Amino acid sequence: MKVSLVLATLGRDVEVADFLKSLLCQTYKNFELIIIDQNKDGKIDAIVQPFLSHLDVKHLKVDFTGNARARDYGIGLAQGRIVAFPDDDCAYDKDVLEKVVAEFASRKNLSVLVAGSYDFSSSRFSIGVNSPKARYFSRFEMMGVEFTQFFDLTRLDRQQFHLDCDFGIGSKYSGGEGFELLYRLLRAGSTAFYTPAIKIYHPDKDHYKLGTGRMLMYSTGVGAYIRKFTNQKDVFMLYYIARKMFVAPLLKMLLALVLLNPKKLAYSFYNLVGIWRGFLAYES
Repeated sequence: MKVSLVLATLGRDVEVADFLKSLLCQTYKNFELIIIDQNKDGKIDAIVQPFLSHLDVKHLKVDFTGNARARDYGIGLAQGRIVAFPDDDCAYDKDVLEKVVAEFASRKNLSVLVAGSYDFSSSRFSIGVNSPKARYFSRFEMMGVEFTQFFDLTRLDRQQFHLDCDFGIGSKYSGGEGFELLYRLLRAGSTAFYTPAIKIYHPDKDHYKLGTGRMLMYSTGVGAYIRKFTNQKDVFMLYYIARKMFVAPLLKMLLALVLLNPKKLAYSFYNLVGIWRGFLAYES
């Protein structure tokens, strides 16, 4: 069972090298890496070169930017049955691909597998929606984040397997591309399973101590994808409107007030502002 890893990259170098090193250590070897390189200065050429003789790597330079667009471009080049979109600042535990293939082999109806995101620690979760318990999940409680998702192309609706290029870094709405894709696939009948036993390492950049600007930027994508499906008269979006646009952020702000934590209060406030900004801006 071949795995295709589509890596969109722009502006990073050391982190790309670290990811490539983690691929060298994989216990499962039947995989390819498709690098969609959006750098204009040959930033990672010297980094990738030494790995070409050790890994199945396609290093493609493109003249466009946008994370979702790059990943969508990579889908068309993928030769594997399983496709994933690692971030250019993440790293895989040595047995990630071995465990991914084993999960798909043992769960005959599984089309989407989601791993845990860890902050370069075997026990501390990083960004995305994580849980200490493995479980199947639905569109009511989507798990993980885009770089932890693996897709079996033989078990999902191929017409739905594409990125909406309005979402993600470098696009109209910065963020939300992974959940937008995951929601569409689940709505189309895909079966999804989350397990924290598969460990992907990624720095925790969503913590409120790192500032509010990042939250404001990425939360616009969340609001926009809620509006996208609302415009399609998807009644399930009533749940997300209530949860994401009213209940959850307001409860987080209330908790921050009780704890006298002004940074967390500001972070939660800008999360709410960003979601509403994206919701109101989508196709307006």
